[in-house]
Amino acid sequence: MKLLGKLYIQVLIAMALAIALGLIAPDLAVQMKPLGTAFIALLKMLLGPIIFFTVVHGIAHIGDFRRLGRIGIKTLVYFEVVSTLAMLVGFTVVSLVRPGDGLHASLTTLGSEAASSSAAVAADSFSLGHFMMSIIPRTLASAFVDGDILPVLFVSVLVGIALAQCAKPDWVGLRLLTEGQTVVFKLLSYIMRLSPLGAFGAMSAAVGSYGHSTLLYLLRYILTYYASTLIFIFLVLGSVAALAGLSLLKILRVIKEEAIIAMGTASSEAAFPRLVDKLKQAGCDEAVVGFVLPAGYSFNIDGACLYMACGLGFLAQATDTSLSLGQQISLLGVMMLTSKGGAGAAGGAVIKLAATLQSVKVLPMGAVGLLFGIDRILAIATSTTNVIGNSVAVFVICRWEKLFDRERFDAYLAPSNATRSAPLKPLEENSP
Repeated sequence: MKLLGKLYIQVLIAMALAIALGLIAPDLAVQMKPLGTAFIALLKMLLGPIIFFTVVHGIAHIGDFRRLGRIGIKTLVYFEVVSTLAMLVGFTVVSLVRPGDGLHASLTTLGSEAASSSAAVAADSFSLGHFMMSIIPRTLASAFVDGDILPVLFVSVLVGIALAQCAKPDWVGLRLLTEGQTVVFKLLSYIMRLSPLGAFGAMSAAVGSYGHSTLLYLLRYILTYYASTLIFIFLVLGSVAALAGLSLLKILRVIKEEAIIAMGTASSEAAFPRLVDKLKQAGCDEAVVGFVLPAGYSFNIDGACLYMACGLGFLAQATDTSLSLGQQISLLGVMMLTSKGGAGAAGGAVIKLAATLQSVKVLPMGAVGLLFGIDRILAIATSTTNVIGNSVAVFVICRWEKLFDRERFDAYLAPSNATRSAPLKPLEENSP
């Protein structure tokens, strides 16, 4: 009975029940979708305030702006290198397994134009200038209204720098900032109690909508994609963690609840609020968490990079399109740009894939429709990989900057540590 009190156990049970309902009564399962949608909406409601308070609080207390600049440069370099490795893994696995061979989907895609029309519209509007301008909000308030991470991060960094330069250590505004964090995370603790319901609704709708026929038709690709995520997590991220003197398995133990929540809801945003608090409890510096984690949700979306690389390879095989080495390199370069932003948005990865196809035009846009039926199934692995990748990034950057508390990390993983299964506490209580 004690195990049933743990949130991740409740989420796993909810997922199992959802899969059973989706297979036994698919029509009823589809009607459960509002539970998942509502839960994600509740979390998105708090996403802006959590990013704002976390980033501003971290930067306002960092003191040394040379260190902030150094962290920023290392973070961006890390993101680009690891994201590129994710794409290379995706391309390699799909090229070896070749799950699309034999589909001859050129005729199939004629019936998917309507399904892919929304992706095409989003792709048409994509450009480097548009991406850069989307970072700057129309007003300070609109950054928190639209729900995009990049504008909120942009405003939060500016406010944090201004506070760090202007505010005195005993200024009442800094105390209010800490109190604001406490209130927001208290609200979060209430919402997270609903995560089993959210996972149940999202998973029920996915299984009930697509059923076994679609899964059987594209089963080889689904298994190929899941294999690529596992290879990336344990080979690439495991090696990166080992080079930094860390154990990937121990990191996974720390974030297992958040990874399961992302898996159950198929949304990496669902795990973000808890990750902020969890990583600090596990020995990561507050300033690094406050900067690297929000930035990672826009610039280090490893799962989306894998999705795009695997998707492009699969669609090329399915439509009998031969891609030269030069075309593959060009696609890789375009994906480095189109993969940025909107990590946890529903259907975000397939929209980015459509943007890439629209930019390069080496594959028919209608081919994207092949992935619409299984996008939700693929999103489970995509979101979980995003969460794991960004968590590893925080630990690695902390190690590089010598801001990682090994004793707190080991103490957090100790069997006697009760905080692992405890509800989230206000940040001021978790700070060293």
